[in-house]
Amino acid sequence: MRYVMGIALGVAGTVAALVWLRRRFVAVTVVGVSMEPTLHAGQRLLARRAAGATGDVVVVRNPGADPSLLVKRLAACGGEPLPAVLGDGLVPEGWIAVLGDNPHRSMDSRHFGLLPASSVVAVIGSVPPRVE
Repeated sequence: MRYVMGIALGVAGTVAALVWLRRRFVAVTVVGVSMEPTLHAGQRLLARRAAGATGDVVVVRNPGADPSLLVKRLAACGGEPLPAVLGDGLVPEGWIAVLGDNPHRSMDSRHFGLLPASSVVAVIGSVPPRVE
């Protein structure tokens, strides 16, 4: 009986740990070339569920259909100046601008506009753009 209880407690602890991890982290796979040369298609990333700051690489909900999540660089947050490629002015509070590191091959705020700040699902972190 103790053996069965020990296994049950071990399974319950493992399940609780997995639920905790799932609520705080998300695993994503980079699709496409929009973040090259910083990130490459097929790379697996572990992102922390958080809001992010300007310059961070983030996971956002795609305002289009497929794929459902996008990996982009957070170019500007509410109250900050719009990136030059998006025009003049400030990003409205509650909104963000995202850009890919490969501007000629990226579907980003230049195409679909600003996103609600709530679109950020997770933060990969402060990954400096790589130049090749």
